Amino acid sequence: MTMERTGSVEEVRRHVAAWRKEGSAVGFVPTMGALHAGHLALVEVVKARGARAVVSIFVNPKQFGPHEDFDRYPRDVEGDAAKLAGAGADLLFAPAVDEVYPPGVAVVPVHVSGVSEGMEGARRPGHFDGVATVVKRLFDIVKPDFAVFGQKDGQQVAVVRKMVEDLRLPVEIVVRETIREPDGLALSSRNQYLSPEERRMAPALFRALLAGHLVYQLGEKKAEKILKMVRMALETEPAIRLDALDLVDAVTMQPVKKVDRPVMLAGAIVVGKTRLIDNVRFGG
Repeated sequence: MTMERTGSVEEVRRHVAAWRKEGSAVGFVPTMGALHAGHLALVEVVKARGARAVVSIFVNPKQFGPHEDFDRYPRDVEGDAAKLAGAGADLLFAPAVDEVYPPGVAVVPVHVSGVSEGMEGARRPGHFDGVATVVKRLFDIVKPDFAVFGQKDGQQVAVVRKMVEDLRLPVEIVVRETIREPDGLALSSRNQYLSPEERRMAPALFRALLAGHLVYQLGEKKAEKILKMVRMALETEPAIRLDALDLVDAVTMQPVKKVDRPVMLAGAIVVGKTRLIDNVRFGG
């Protein structure tokens, strides 16, 4: 079956309405493009459920800060379209900014309280408001039965889950485990910024997070000691700068002092000029 492609909201709605008439469920994968195997694995989740797969490619300006890499963010819609067709996607929605945020039309900003303010939300003010606003807008356009996200963006998943819960949206949120390279590096569109030497160093973040998890498995429950182990593990790569490290409740994204419930251990490093994030979940 040939993948359809459009930049029109009305065309998306026409396709979805036709599929619903034939009794098909609709799964949705929102992306910013520069697709890799991690994104395609999300499409595979939709197809494994026997649903029609709608994928959006939209570099959302509302989630980038004034000094972040919006203009530099990699874009390759033609290459992405070929990958999606090969993965079995049914519809690619690649709109212009004016199609998602029409001039003169009020798009209500969405703030998800509680899970948005800490961690990346504190370090990137307004970022998760931009994420929630665009995801809500895309859900309104596609009206999927379920949407699939990757666990690598753990706090983003928590924000979307709570937004759906707070607004009582009729969308199931499905989360796919992080897809990794053989050496453990989480797949990311930003990995292509890395030089060969930076690429060699980059898996140190995942190894350090695993070291923190191992300390927990050996019986340590205190957050400060788990975090200390992660920092010590990263010292093996002095050229890497630890930018952020958090141990939080896996649902609320609030810091914990000890692991007595499911938690997420999340970190961000800067390698050269590239900022990479990753996380592991454990506890409970």
